[in-house]
Amino acid sequence: MTISAKTIINTNGLCKKYGEFTAVDNLNLFISEGEIFGLLGPNGSGKTTIILMLLGLTEPTSGTVSVFGFDPVKEPFRVKRLCGYLPEKIGFYENLTAGQNLRYFARLNGMPQNDMITQIDKTLHDVGLGVHKDTKVSKFSKGMKQRLGLANVLFKEPRLIILDEPTQGIDPKGIEEILDLLTEINNEVGATILLSSHLIHHVQQVCDNIGIMGKGRMRKRGKIKNIEDTFEKNWIIEIEVRDINESILRSISELPDVRWVKSDGNMIFVECQRDIRSELSLAIISKGGSLMGLRLVERTLGDIYKMYSEVP
Repeated sequence: MTISAKTIINTNGLCKKYGEFTAVDNLNLFISEGEIFGLLGPNGSGKTTIILMLLGLTEPTSGTVSVFGFDPVKEPFRVKRLCGYLPEKIGFYENLTAGQNLRYFARLNGMPQNDMITQIDKTLHDVGLGVHKDTKVSKFSKGMKQRLGLANVLFKEPRLIILDEPTQGIDPKGIEEILDLLTEINNEVGATILLSSHLIHHVQQVCDNIGIMGKGRMRKRGKIKNIEDTFEKNWIIEIEVRDINESILRSISELPDVRWVKSDGNMIFVECQRDIRSELSLAIISKGGSLMGLRLVERTLGDIYKMYSEVP
C-alpha cells in the first residue's frame, strides 16, 4: 500500500504485550494530514493502547511508530507539542473554575499571557461552555467535563487531535454539536483528527476512513463507502425452516458460492456470493425440511463492525 508523502502517523508491525497478553498485534497504520480517522472497536480491543504508544506514554514491545516523523519514545516532547489529547477519563481541579483550569494548562503549555484570555474565551464558547467560564468544575456534569476536556485540547491549536471516546456521557444534542465542531475544525484549519470510539454511528458521521479493531488486531481499514461496497457483493439470506437437521445444513454448505452457514433454533443464516434463494429452497425441501420463510438481509456498517470486531 502506498503511503502519502504527507502521512503524519505511521506504524509498522507495532506490538504491545503485557506479560503473556497481547494488547496490540502487528499494527500497520498510516493516517494522512488533514484526515479524520475513526478507530473503531469494543472496549479491550487495543484502541487506547495504540493512542498511548502514539503519544510516547507507553513503549512498544516491538515494531516502529512515528508521528510527524518523530519517534514518540525518543522524542516525546516534540510529539506532544504538535498533539492535543483527550483521554477517556479526564482530570481537572474541581475547586477551580473552567476558566482557571484552562489558564493553568495554558501556562503549562507556555502560551503567552496576551493570547491566553482571548483564546480561552473563544474555545469555551466553541464547546458550549462560554456562560460557565466562572463556574467551579465540581458543579459540572460528566458531559460538561467532557466538553471542558475538549476545550483543553483545542485551545492550544494542535495539528493532530487525538480523542478517546469523546462523546461518552454527553447528551444527544451535545454530541451533535461536538461532532459538528470537529468537522468545522478539520475544514477550517486542516487539523488531523484521530477519533477512537466504540459507537459506530458517531464515527460514521464524521470520519473519512475507519479502522476496525478486534482483540488487538486491525481487522479492516478503509473508506466507509468502500468497506460497505465490498460487503454488498456478498449476500446474507435468512431462512426459517421447520425440522432443521445436519443433512440440510450440509446440503446448503455444499452449494456453489456459499461462504458460510449458521443455524440458530429454526433459523438458518447463509452468506453467499450471489442470490441463490431458489437453490436453497430446493436443497431444504429435498432433505425433508419444511420451508417457512426466506429473505435477503440488508447488511449495515454496524453488522460489518460487529463481525470484524468479534473475529477470534
